[in-house]
Amino acid sequence: MNSEKKETCGNIKNEEKDSLPSCEDFEKIAEVLKQLSDPVRMKLFYILCHREECVLDISTLMGMSSPAVSHHLRQLRLSGLITSRREKKEVYYKASESRETSFLHHMIEDLLDIKCPAKN
Repeated sequence: MNSEKKETCGNIKNEEKDSLPSCEDFEKIAEVLKQLSDPVRMKLFYILCHREECVLDISTLMGMSSPAVSHHLRQLRLSGLITSRREKKEVYYKASESRETSFLHHMIEDLLDIKCPAKN
């Protein structure tokens, strides 16, 4: 946080205001973070950062029913955090390859003080 002391109040210039990101930019970030505010979706996201899996295997890993897992996967997919691909009758999911996904993946690991299984 900025610890600079402000001399007077009311001296904000239009250039300062115009240089700030828009509320729409913050809405996009808030929507992604909202998806990860659910611990089940956060765990799903973390799993899919490390491997590609089908709903049946994810259900086993999570100890949840396939319909419940599918509901959470849909939310993560709509937010752009995960992607899916179909192979015959199965749909496989994995974390999307983006800067945002990488950042969130590392944030989870840092906050939980854990490392990727591949890095152990």
